[in-house]
Amino acid sequence: MKLTRPVGRQPGRSCLEQTQVGDLGRLNREPPGVRGTRAASRFSSWSSWPRENRSSFGQVGSFTNRSVADAAAAGIHACHDAGMQVIVVGAGQVGLTVVKSLAEEHDCTVIDIDKARLDAVSHAYDVRITQGSGARRETLLQAGVADADLVLACTSRDEVNLVTAMLARRLSSARTVVRATEMDYLAAWRAGDLDVDLLVSTAFETSSAVARVLDVPGARHVDFFADGEVVVLGLDVPETKPPQFADRPLRDADLPAASRVVAIVRGGSRIRPTAHEAVRPGDRVIVMASLPAARTWSRLVTGADPIDDIALFGAGRAGTAIARMLLDKGIHVRLIEPDTARAHAAAEALDRAQVFHATGLDSAFLRRERIGAARAAVCASGDDSRNLHAAVLAKVHGVEVTLTILRDPAAAEVFEAAGVDVTVDPGDETAEKMVRFTFAEHTHQMAMLEDDRFEVHAITVRPGSRFAHRPVDALPGADVGALVRDSRVFFPDGEDELRPGDRAILLTEPERVPAIKRDL
Repeated sequence: MKLTRPVGRQPGRSCLEQTQVGDLGRLNREPPGVRGTRAASRFSSWSSWPRENRSSFGQVGSFTNRSVADAAAAGIHACHDAGMQVIVVGAGQVGLTVVKSLAEEHDCTVIDIDKARLDAVSHAYDVRITQGSGARRETLLQAGVADADLVLACTSRDEVNLVTAMLARRLSSARTVVRATEMDYLAAWRAGDLDVDLLVSTAFETSSAVARVLDVPGARHVDFFADGEVVVLGLDVPETKPPQFADRPLRDADLPAASRVVAIVRGGSRIRPTAHEAVRPGDRVIVMASLPAARTWSRLVTGADPIDDIALFGAGRAGTAIARMLLDKGIHVRLIEPDTARAHAAAEALDRAQVFHATGLDSAFLRRERIGAARAAVCASGDDSRNLHAAVLAKVHGVEVTLTILRDPAAAEVFEAAGVDVTVDPGDETAEKMVRFTFAEHTHQMAMLEDDRFEVHAITVRPGSRFAHRPVDALPGADVGALVRDSRVFFPDGEDELRPGDRAILLTEPERVPAIKRDL
């Protein structure tokens, strides 16, 4: 990732200097005369974990969340993933995604104030339901909190979630996982001021997802495993100008080193990547690779190079969090916000960003400020129709990669049909992080791909595993893309064997996960 020179506050100038351009203004941080021309487990007690370890939990330094194994190394354990008594508070999008992931293996009770939501979730999954507020003692007791192993507070209201967790602490020995929308709560939790086992910030998880995608541009999906040393990426193979390895058997294809194909998705179906199989134009290929190899894959398949300059539409909670994370990675950010107060607040808070007070939907503005020279556009206005307009307009003006933050997950198909490259669903990102807390100790990390049709897991091979000392391709129903052995990552061929203590990073279907965990 190239570093761009940050544009700081100029001596003798106001932090917020607005240049009027017709009915639009720009919050200018550049030197005079320069105008937008740069292209650029069980926690016995959370307090028992040293604060220096907690402060880095979930950060993006390696672009991945700290694993359960890392927590265990510090004397902390996540919940065991054999059947638990789980209470999920909130049956909205995040809560439903959590229930979908947990209901098959765990005894789940769902709490919500909305009877229609409860009826929908009880018809879809084998769960108990309790109508009421999770922030009320009586509701939690009625839901069986006294016998619960885990309480996940997933509502859209931060204060309700925190009160729920506080009550659960008082009424039971259950571990608590809390969803928060405000970044301030994440900072307070990291500082040890909130007594919950895990706090998941929607803004932080969304920002992390954006950062991962921009780190390997052109990919439809990006996740990082093994402290950032293994990249899981999904790439669409173009039907026009396909890469040279297309239509060649994988054994004969000239593929990047330090990588392994783990799945080919064709016509909505998964095809196992045997040596005789070939990647065809129109396929989606899922690869595990080192970061340099992942970028090589992206360049071979999509022609995309690393991104060092973006246009960001929207300075709300999500947009500001995204801007801050990308600035910290050395990416030049042009932030466009139509609301005057928000634009001023962003300019004060983000002194390295160029902040424009503008709608972003005016072609004259985009041409004048050369927004089309940005390598990527991230649309995070909180309004799907506005995001769609901004993304399509950015493409028209020459932006290579467009990425949108969804408000309504059902809009993803519309964005894809309109040519938007990547959509990020904040609810899914949040739910996935919350679900990770239920893993057994030998399960380090997981990620969900392709609308949850596939899962990637990092699982340690136990000494008694019946697949220990057998080839990686002998594991039924899964494709192993990477192994971590003695702190070293490598990408096996089919004959490399699994050894006790190896961390196997593998792709499979959700219904196969329990059997694979038992086998390993």
